[in-house]
Amino acid sequence: MLSKPFETPIRVWVGLGFPRQLNTVVDAYQFACEWCGNSPEQKAAIRACKVALSGDIDAETARGVFVAFARRKDILIEDEAVLPPDWKGRPYHV
Repeated sequence: MLSKPFETPIRVWVGLGFPRQLNTVVDAYQFACEWCGNSPEQKAAIRACKVALSGDIDAETARGVFVAFARRKDILIEDEAVLPPDWKGRPYHV
């Protein structure tokens, strides 16, 4: 159950609008499991990550499903111009 890094990390909004970077399938899986909700998109993201962790699909396929979930929930950061200039990919801790 090895988690390879995504070719391009996924950035999402968490908490009170803080950015978080997801670098691997494990990161995305943990985030989707912890997300408050039970939507079909969330379930699909969790399933895709589980299947990628078992090696049945590649990490980029799981990434695509997760990105669709994040986009649907309006938490996907698609424009890096909205990030604080000193962010540099570090997660914020509240």
